[in-house]
Amino acid sequence: MERVIAFFYCQNTPSSTETDRQMLEKKYGKNIRLFPIPCSGRLEPVHILRALESFTDAAYLITCPEGTCRYFEGNLRARKRVIRAQQFITAIGLEKERAGIYMRSAGNTKKLSEIVEELFEIASKLPPSPVFRYSEREV
Repeated sequence: MERVIAFFYCQNTPSSTETDRQMLEKKYGKNIRLFPIPCSGRLEPVHILRALESFTDAAYLITCPEGTCRYFEGNLRARKRVIRAQQFITAIGLEKERAGIYMRSAGNTKKLSEIVEELFEIASKLPPSPVFRYSEREV
């Protein structure tokens, strides 16, 4: 069974151009969903939980490098919110690795495509989501 992975990412992340996004969508097809957001700090735990319930096996947030947030603390707020989502996920008996955050250090020059590939590999090792697969059968 193929996995579907959601990636929310800060539009201010270096190398997060429309060309990068199109290349990733071409490579992975329906297995990934990419959601650019104006600031990673705008993502709430409910967004991650809703994605896990509705259409994905795992959801990750990719932020701009630590200390370089255009809105000062957006990526720091985002980290707390992803941790909160992980708490909800483990409370219902799922693996906390179904949600995660990738916050680069200021010196890390990985492109968005490299980060997505790395996280996709990690998420692909998880079993299919019983929540997403169950709701899929209900529809």
